Amino acid sequence: MSLLLFIDRISTWVGKAFSWCILGLTFVIGFEVFMRYVLRSPTSWAYDTSYILYGTLFIMCGAYLLARNGHVRGDFLYRLWPVKVQAGVDLVLYLIFFLPAALTLIYSGYDFARLSWVMNEHSSFTPDGPPIYPFKALLPIAGVLLLLQGLAEIGRCVMALRTGEWPARLHDVEELEQVMLREHAEQEAGK
Repeated sequence: MSLLLFIDRISTWVGKAFSWCILGLTFVIGFEVFMRYVLRSPTSWAYDTSYILYGTLFIMCGAYLLARNGHVRGDFLYRLWPVKVQAGVDLVLYLIFFLPAALTLIYSGYDFARLSWVMNEHSSFTPDGPPIYPFKALLPIAGVLLLLQGLAEIGRCVMALRTGEWPARLHDVEELEQVMLREHAEQEAGK
């Protein structure tokens, strides 16, 4: 159990670290809008910077989202199933789809990144395109993080199949709706 939470902590730390890309992305887009529409002088670097920041955010926060059980699923059916059925379905899906996808991301991402470094690849969207090989180097790293978190999730499925209960997860954030419901229930209990 402590190994699962350790992996969750790694995914959480990486996700939180790369979530700062949102601030950079917000600044870049806001600056570009100001330059383009107020000063009538668009930048040549904002497009490249924005897609690199968004792509970095997207790929590096995937393991964090998986650790938080935040990926989309057919909850309208899933939540009605007993825990052992949920765990069994999740386990099969992790083994058939998730693990091969994560391994493919690592394998292909490594070759993709290596070739980009060898070529000293720069963006072709603008004349003075920035280097994109550091961005592409994140692909196999993201694959390793996803694989590691996926193995933790497989461990959770096996434990849930054995016990009939889902093992604990780290919780660093809570949905606002849940906070509001809990506060309402506490107010009603206090009356």
